Amino acid sequence: MSWFTRVRNSLGFNTGRKASDKDLWIKCGACQEMLFMQEYEDNLHVCPRCEHHGRIGADLRLKYLLDEGYDLLDQPEVTEDPLKFRDSKRYTDRLKAARAKNPHDDAFVVGSGAIAERPAVVGVQDFMFMGGSMGMAVGQAFCNGARRALERHCPYVVVTAAGGARMQEGILSLMQMPRATVMTRRLKEAGLPYIVLLTDPTTGGVTASYAMLGDIQIAEPGALIGFAGQRVIQDTIREQLPEGFQRAEYLHKHGMVDMVVHRRELKETLASVLDYLLPANAKEAAA
Repeated sequence: MSWFTRVRNSLGFNTGRKASDKDLWIKCGACQEMLFMQEYEDNLHVCPRCEHHGRIGADLRLKYLLDEGYDLLDQPEVTEDPLKFRDSKRYTDRLKAARAKNPHDDAFVVGSGAIAERPAVVGVQDFMFMGGSMGMAVGQAFCNGARRALERHCPYVVVTAAGGARMQEGILSLMQMPRATVMTRRLKEAGLPYIVLLTDPTTGGVTASYAMLGDIQIAEPGALIGFAGQRVIQDTIREQLPEGFQRAEYLHKHGMVDMVVHRRELKETLASVLDYLLPANAKEAAA
């Protein structure tokens, strides 16, 4: 027991926990500055010193993008652990642990409502849930969101954040890539905008499918976007990669991303894009 603890106990101070340093402060993942947590949250989880965009969960993302009063689609029911997969842990145990730490049962959540009074369906991939990995539940949730957009005759906005396919589901995970691609095609045939917001990180099979099929590709500043990792690419081609490779600004410069938009401007930007892309008769039908 430390001297301070002995003195504090002898004086009979009330040490009931109200707020710890962990509650009050957070370290920026980029500049390493200690930030006052309330200031960080008020700034939409963007560092006020260096503008680094922190990763946020699905509920916050929907709150930032959709108007109040939106509805959440039910999480799809799929076969869990179809391959009876086990590595250092059983897949079922990994799912239980992920669900204990997250408010939703899997990594893709869909909200149906409006963006600045423009009808829209928004699907959000949550990196907090097993790295946002794409399994059958994610694929089904994506498709359900597209179907809701088709029913409402309104745009579908998808926010991506993933490490790729979920290896514990093997080929069944990879099958979600063509399934999602088919749904984006149906949206196109119906004349409905499909917009993708790429956030940090968007990689692997997600990048190789629905993340790169948007009518408009928007990215948050500094977001890591790519298929294979930088080290893998560098070791394969045996060349030094350029500075900022696979970051949103680099991809924008080279034509892979249409816009890089600060988080505080995303809702307004999406509203403008929807006004431009959605025909007037579709707006009336969705209203």
